[in-house]
Amino acid sequence: MDQDTAKAPNLRTVVGASAAGTAFEWYDFFIFGSLTTVIARHFYADVGEGTAYILALLTFGVGFVVRPLGALVFGWFGDRTGRKTTFLVTIILMGVATVMIGILPDYDAIGIAAPILLLTMRVLQGFALGGEYGGAAIYVAEHAAPHNRGFMTSWINTTAALGLIGALAVILTTRAIVGAEAFDAWGWRIPFLLSAVLLAISLWIRLKLHESPAYTRMEAEGGARRAPFREAFLTWRNGRWVLIALAGIMFAQGAVWYAGYFYTRFFMERVLKVDTNTVDQLILLITVASAAMYVFFGWLSDRVGRKPVMLFGMILALVAFFPGFHALTRAANPALAEAQARAPVVVVADPATCAVQFDPVGKTAFTSSCDIAKSVLSNAGVSYANAAAPAGSTASVRVGSIAVPSMEAAGRSPAEIKAARTEVETRIKAALTQAGYPAKADPARL
Repeated sequence: MDQDTAKAPNLRTVVGASAAGTAFEWYDFFIFGSLTTVIARHFYADVGEGTAYILALLTFGVGFVVRPLGALVFGWFGDRTGRKTTFLVTIILMGVATVMIGILPDYDAIGIAAPILLLTMRVLQGFALGGEYGGAAIYVAEHAAPHNRGFMTSWINTTAALGLIGALAVILTTRAIVGAEAFDAWGWRIPFLLSAVLLAISLWIRLKLHESPAYTRMEAEGGARRAPFREAFLTWRNGRWVLIALAGIMFAQGAVWYAGYFYTRFFMERVLKVDTNTVDQLILLITVASAAMYVFFGWLSDRVGRKPVMLFGMILALVAFFPGFHALTRAANPALAEAQARAPVVVVADPATCAVQFDPVGKTAFTSSCDIAKSVLSNAGVSYANAAAPAGSTASVRVGSIAVPSMEAAGRSPAEIKAARTEVETRIKAALTQAGYPAKADPARL
């Protein structure tokens, strides 16, 4: 038996234990993203439905903002205390934060404190995942031989897909057992609370790990006592590679991965009007189908190099995104695609009266006819084009051949504005219905 064969079982244990714990952390991280619609209703109940959904998405996004900070802090921590200790800290932090989300009172119970506490838990989740994901990849890479390092570390990349698969499977199963109404009321907490069990299992697995040979050698040579921040960022020799990795690799990877998995969810739910349960099933199928590709391209990178594989993925995503979402529209809601082709929606307005539609908390009081028309369409999740109208004219919404005048809020009382806006909304919805725009996607045509 050669040396590589003798070490194979130990390497498989290293990869399996690292991947299992990281998959658990991704499960925790993605439960939130998969339950954005429900969380929006419970924690942002004081604003409109569309705004609540955006705020829930922003809360989800905070986790990504703090991930780099977690990577820096836990990277430094790992160089001083070891990979194993860091693994244990990150997994406990993630598990506790996730369980806490499952027991947080909602907005109706404690008011504004609810979204603040929710945001705090998301910060902790992102902080923990920042240290976990990179740490697991480094741990496996430090064990793997150069000729199969891409293949071995690719198993860590599959953990994101496995975590999402686990999150969706638990959500779908829980919803099927308790029913849709009960799930929306209280059953959504169960996937978060299940993390307590998964945390215990992951800790048991992680406690069996040992330090990597590379770290053991580094510690013996005194390398672990060096200043990692100064060496990584304040020397051009290392700092340039950090910048290249961030700008040339991680930005692209993040854009492709999250647009593919999570913007797709938003697009299907909010734009294509596909019901949440169907969206979960479709995302689950897509994730399962793509999981094996991580390992395949990791294996391929050991043979042709990392750069060609990464460039191929970036170019493929760039070419496929726009036609892919067009195809998704036709497949998920063909009635909507047909209506858009037959009767496109156009806002005809004086450009000087149109402001940027930025209303993150749903409190902006739009007053011009252009802004009111666009906000009505945005709240309804309807895409539209813009066309210029003569200066000083009142904006209108054109749905095919049907024109619906908007309204000006200037000089009107709040009661008059509310009544006039409601009338505009009603007339626009009637025009959309008449033009064949569906209120929801038809599952039978999916």
